[in-house]
Amino acid sequence: MNNTFLKRMDVGALLSFIIPLFVYLLTLAPTVTFFDSGEFVTAISCLGSAHSPGYPLFISYAKPFTWLPLGNVAFRVNFATAISAAAACYAVYLLVCHLLSREESAGLSEHPLLRKTAALAAALAFSFTPRLWLQSNHDKPYPLVAFIAAMVFYLLLLWRDRYREGDERPGYVYLGAFLCGLAFGAHQTIILLLPAYAWLLLSLEWRLMTRVKEMILMLFFGLLGFSVYLHIPIRAGQKPLLNWGDASSLSQFLWHFLRKGYPVEKPPRDLALLWDQINAYNVPHEFTWVGMALMLMGMAFFFKRLRDEVLAYGIALLFFLLIIVGYFNTPGEMIFLTEEFFTPLYLFSAVFMGLGLFTLLRSGCHRISRDKVPTAPTLLLLGILALGLPALLCARNYYENDQHENYIAFDYASNTLRTLPQSTSLFTWGDSGAFPLWYLQGVERMREDLALLHTPHLVFPWYLDAFPELFGKSLLRSAPLETMNPDNVLLVAISEQIGQRPVFVDFSTRYSVSFSEFILQQWGICYRLEPKREGVTFPPDLAPWQYYTLRGVYGDEMPFRDLDTGKAILIYGNAALEEGELLMRLGKKSQGMDALGRAVLISPELKNSAQQILLQPGVR
Repeated sequence: MNNTFLKRMDVGALLSFIIPLFVYLLTLAPTVTFFDSGEFVTAISCLGSAHSPGYPLFISYAKPFTWLPLGNVAFRVNFATAISAAAACYAVYLLVCHLLSREESAGLSEHPLLRKTAALAAALAFSFTPRLWLQSNHDKPYPLVAFIAAMVFYLLLLWRDRYREGDERPGYVYLGAFLCGLAFGAHQTIILLLPAYAWLLLSLEWRLMTRVKEMILMLFFGLLGFSVYLHIPIRAGQKPLLNWGDASSLSQFLWHFLRKGYPVEKPPRDLALLWDQINAYNVPHEFTWVGMALMLMGMAFFFKRLRDEVLAYGIALLFFLLIIVGYFNTPGEMIFLTEEFFTPLYLFSAVFMGLGLFTLLRSGCHRISRDKVPTAPTLLLLGILALGLPALLCARNYYENDQHENYIAFDYASNTLRTLPQSTSLFTWGDSGAFPLWYLQGVERMREDLALLHTPHLVFPWYLDAFPELFGKSLLRSAPLETMNPDNVLLVAISEQIGQRPVFVDFSTRYSVSFSEFILQQWGICYRLEPKREGVTFPPDLAPWQYYTLRGVYGDEMPFRDLDTGKAILIYGNAALEEGELLMRLGKKSQGMDALGRAVLISPELKNSAQQILLQPGVR
């Protein structure tokens, strides 16, 4: 029985999952990171609701991983993402093998070694693309969406095969509809693939549109999968730790689901912005020009036999660009966020790349036949041709995606929490500065005495409800918050609390709002606020720096640098620079020089600024 199992086991399928997972675990972030990480992990830990539209499927999927006896909770959620990313790589293997198994020509095209080698190479190439790799080693929902999108595509291919044979299996379509509805709970971009799925159905039999019963059943199963969104109002009524939008009522659920909390003024578009928006989808960047050539080769050589599949890819690309580029019209500084939406398209690109590689292998390894065992030179040639591109992508992208020592977000948050006075109110501004704090306090139970207040959310009544002690009798409860500027709301909140408890703002808030009515005392990378008094200046408090942990901050200690990681390091450097300048002006030259030296060590690009401070009158 064991021998039979080993003979039937598809080694290529196993490798297409295990190899990516192994590499992802080598580069996995050990704890919370920036962007949405802290918020996602907190929502997953308490089965709450993340930012709009809530991501209930991703939260439910990752929750069981939080029970594993591995590392901290953030690491376990990162592990869950690595599993889903490896599953997406396996989906590439599955699709390539299935499409190639339909080849009816005799001889080389049917040799399983060629088919599985091409499929494995495509899966590995996809696994080492910078986009998927970046999403695989910390908490992200996009690999899960890509995997489900591939499974729906596979189910429709099975349906098409059976339909051609006269054995219609509508169950495949109903299951695909269910998965589409379910995937909506991971990310709403799944809706952009629906036209491509519809093409796979109707291009084979357009009369399906007239089958009312089947259409109703498809809609039913789609809604059944979409019912995962019931998680949000049900849990909102139970007041979990993170309850974004408090979607316990229908109106608030729609506000949350439809992203009403994110009004964005669309910028005027010119050709340069349009080109940057289109380049958010960039196959040569992900797979190199060699991969692009293989993809086009696969489409060209298989177009006659796989016309509908190739056109489905084109339809999906068209709708992604029409909505993400045409409708969203993302500002230039935010385009990097839309790059993640294209992950399912990159998966399908890898599938056609596998078809192109198969074409290349078939012409280059003509000595293989079904009746002959491949020789060692032939196997070597297969390996070089097939694994060359994945090896290149792995070597090119490994260093920049290695997060196994990425403690910067964790340290940034813990440094802030550990050094604040008891019962402080800390007002934050940017999401990346706030979310790691939420995770450490809410999940790791660090400094639960502090009130962590996110300034952009102070304009929402549901957010004020989460802090009854601070805002139960606040003037903000009767103010027209929807018409107020967050800056003014912040100043009102500070004025109400400053006489009752220590009030601090983080570095981003300090430079986002004018605090003309207050004195700011620097406190490491935070600032303490006091009522303004004429002629009073507080020197920087130097104590926090003694307790800061700065792993990966100095020089090139940590290779991974995304946008917010770089900003965090720059905040450390600028905080030390500002501290040094003030100390020098106050005559504390030794301490000032130490601070300026620390600033340059953290951010060498601040060297000229430090030199300019030393040349100022009264400092020189």
